Amino acid sequence: MNFRIRCVGKALLGVIAIGVLGGIVMTLWNWVIPALFVGARTIDFVHALGLLVLSRILFGGFRGHRGWHGRRHWRKWESMTPEERELFRTAWRAGRSRRTGA
Repeated sequence: MNFRIRCVGKALLGVIAIGVLGGIVMTLWNWVIPALFVGARTIDFVHALGLLVLSRILFGGFRGHRGWHGRRHWRKWESMTPEERELFRTAWRAGRSRRTGA
């Protein structure tokens, strides 16, 4: 029962977030674009959602920022001994300093 409530709550939160983001995109577009470009039209909510999806596809993807890969790396880090962790830190710092030239 608790699992269902959590799933429904997450789905409801997702729908609300999509609606709010679509409203923000629509408001910003209608405020900025017609004032800057002659002949630009205002958009409605459905077009704002389409613009939001298009921008996610072109610029951000749908993967999120850590997700499954972050947990996998964390498990690997947790399984390391303190000596392995220190060796990893020194190798990481050496690689970073070589790339930045510091």
